[in-house]
Amino acid sequence: MRVKAWEHFDWLRHGFSTRGGGVSNIYGGNSLNLGWTKEDDSTSVAENRRQFVGAVDGKTTGKAGFTLVNVRQVHSAITQVIHEEDEPFAGKLQTAEGKAILEGDGLMTNLPGVMLGVGTADCVPVLVVDVEKRAVAAFHAGWRGTVARIVEQGIAKMTQEYGSQPKDLIAAIGPSIGACCYAVGDEVRTAFASQFDYADDLFLSDHKANPSLHVDLWKANQRQLLAAGIEPSRITIIGECTACSRDEQGRRRYFSHRAEQGIAGRMLSVVGIVPE
Repeated sequence: MRVKAWEHFDWLRHGFSTRGGGVSNIYGGNSLNLGWTKEDDSTSVAENRRQFVGAVDGKTTGKAGFTLVNVRQVHSAITQVIHEEDEPFAGKLQTAEGKAILEGDGLMTNLPGVMLGVGTADCVPVLVVDVEKRAVAAFHAGWRGTVARIVEQGIAKMTQEYGSQPKDLIAAIGPSIGACCYAVGDEVRTAFASQFDYADDLFLSDHKANPSLHVDLWKANQRQLLAAGIEPSRITIIGECTACSRDEQGRRRYFSHRAEQGIAGRMLSVVGIVPE
C-alpha cells in the first residue's frame, strides 16, 4: 500500500505492507510476515523481506538496490540517525541476517539506498519526508511511544540533523489499530492526560452492554504532526484498522497482535531515497 500523493516523487520509495502474498505459512495461508517472530522460520522471513523490498523498489525480481535497516523496538522515544559512516550496516546496525542491533523506535537518514523500516502489528507507523532536503524518517508509535512524543521529538531531530522546515515536510500515518477496536484501561488515559492538554479529545467510550474506553492513536499522532508545524493538507491518514479490516475475500488484511491474541506476524512500513 502506498500514499498516492507521494508517487510523483521519483526519488522516493515508500510502502506499507499487508498480510498476504508471502511464503510464510505459520499464520495461515501464504502470508507476508516481515518480523523475526518466534513462531516463523527465519528463512521465510528473510525471503518475505527480500520480496517486499523489491516490490517497494519496483523491481519484480526482488533484487533491490536498497538496504533495509530496522531497530530493535522498545516502545521509546529514541530515534536513531543513519549516517554514511554506518556503512556497511552488517555488524554495526544489524546482523548479517538482517536482525537489528540498535534499540529505538525511530529512524532517519538522508542516504540514498537505505530503506528505513518499522515493524507493527497494531501500533502506529508514521512516515515523514522532507521533500526539499531529501531526508526521510520512520517512527513506531504505540501508545507508550505516542505518550513519549516520538513523532514530535523525531521531527525536531530532523530539524537539527538536516535543517528541515515544517513547510517542506509531508507525513503519512499508516495502518494500525483504530479507535473502533482499541479498548484500553484508565492507566492509558492517565498517561495521556499527564502529557497532553487535549487528551480528552483522544478518548471515547463505548456505551454498549460492556462499556469500555477507546483511544484514537491516529488522531493522537496527527496532533503531534500538527504541533510540529506540518500543514494538515500534507498529512495522510491511511485509516485502516489492523484489527478489523478485511480484504475482498473477507480475510484479514493485516496482522493484529490484539485481535489474534498475541500470535501474529508483523508488517513493515518503509521509506527510502532511491540509490544514485
